Amino acid sequence: MYGLLHSLRHRSGAKGGFIHIPYLPEQAAAHPGEASMAVETVQAALETAIAVALQQDGDVKVGGGATH
Repeated sequence: MYGLLHSLRHRSGAKGGFIHIPYLPEQAAAHPGEASMAVETVQAALETAIAVALQQDGDVKVGGGATH
């Protein structure tokens, strides 16, 4: 993944990124206390993220999330 992102950084017009998604509910059942999200919600979120990314001309450098 890091090699691909490095390569994309040096190509004009190419975009790339990483989105961490939680377990599906059926997967989370084997991991008590872990977050989960329905596949339909994941799909809608990814579609929105891709649509927004395609509308941006440059990078938006924002840190977010939390460490465990």
